[in-house]
Amino acid sequence: QVQLVESGGGLVQPGWSLRLSCATSGSIFSINSMAWHRQAPGKQRELVASITSGGSTNYGDSVKGRFTISRDNAKNTVYLQMNELKPEDTAVYYCRVVVPPTSSVYWGQGTQVTVSS
Repeated sequence: QVQLVESGGGLVQPGWSLRLSCATSGSIFSINSMAWHRQAPGKQRELVASITSGGSTNYGDSVKGRFTISRDNAKNTVYLQMNELKPEDTAVYYCRVVVPPTSSVYWGQGTQVTVSS
């Protein structure tokens, strides 16, 4: 069984920063891609950022220049540094990983990020 545990969410004011972490556990030896998605009330889940095993990154248009995704392969952990947070960033943030050899997809339970003055 593979489990993902997100942490680092919370309530912050606009312009503040947060760093999310996603730690994986279970009978896995490596991870292909890792990503962060988010879902706000009444909206569909959207991709925030992704990173491959080789370190290539992609970002959603709304977070480019503000968010940075990174990973620690030795710990099978992915991070999301979120700067200059806006109220529009308020959502539940979910971690997603893809595990070889069958490209199995696993999701975390999510961590709440609320940006409000």
